[in-house]
Amino acid sequence: MSKDEKIEIYEDQPIRTAWNEDEEEWYFSIIDVVSVLTEQTDYQKARKYWNKLKQRLNDEGNETVTNCHQLKMKAADGKNRLTDVATTEQLLRIIQSIPSKKAEPFKMWLAEVGRERIEETIDPELIIDRALTTYLKKGYSREWINQRLQAIQVRKELTDEWQNRGVKEGIEYAILTDEITKAWSGMSTRQYKNLKGLKKENLRDNMSTLELVLNMLAEATTTELSKTHNPNGLSENKKIAKQGGKIAGNARKEIESNTGKPVITSKKASELNGVVTKLIEDLKDK
Repeated sequence: MSKDEKIEIYEDQPIRTAWNEDEEEWYFSIIDVVSVLTEQTDYQKARKYWNKLKQRLNDEGNETVTNCHQLKMKAADGKNRLTDVATTEQLLRIIQSIPSKKAEPFKMWLAEVGRERIEETIDPELIIDRALTTYLKKGYSREWINQRLQAIQVRKELTDEWQNRGVKEGIEYAILTDEITKAWSGMSTRQYKNLKGLKKENLRDNMSTLELVLNMLAEATTTELSKTHNPNGLSENKKIAKQGGKIAGNARKEIESNTGKPVITSKKASELNGVVTKLIEDLKDK
């Protein structure tokens, strides 16, 4: 497993983490989190607490503990030792079983997220409204946000078409997305993310307006080609995905030929937003 270890600091206490590039998932040391939430600075006592909690969850038939992994992480003595780790989702479930004042913010957040999901099921327009608010808070321009929301709609139309053509959600969607991305950008999705220095972050949320438009063109074209040629299953849909991506790829090459500049940028959202902010500030000063 390819992983990248990192130490996060929460209220002056270290929490060991590891990034799994293959799974695109963060893993957290459970004992470190338990230490923070129980305000227990003694490692052995925190380990005993986790062992008792783990046994209780097992007795309750909770599958979260069963699905937890072990990874080698650097211990206090400097040696790499196996320790229980959990993904974000697993960790949030474990936190619910820890009676701690520090755990309450996590529990409240979970309740808030659950309420919002129920509301969005009743009124799907809320999803768009909340997405708009979130992007504005992150500093994106309204022009970029409009393109991003359109990209979400284009993506939805494509995945609906894939579903109708016998493509399985999950790994097969990812395979086809990768084919489209390679055909229009010249890179796999993972290579594209690496170029921008991304891990778990959404690639589209870190695209420039032009990158977004070309990605939309690739996906929208793939949808139309699929409706025309009626592919069935993964193999036939891969051919259509390559064709759709290639058309957008030709458009990218034409743009680059006429502008003399590459379309694809290594900049992330924070850097792209910084450029927009600086332009606005410069205009105000004039």
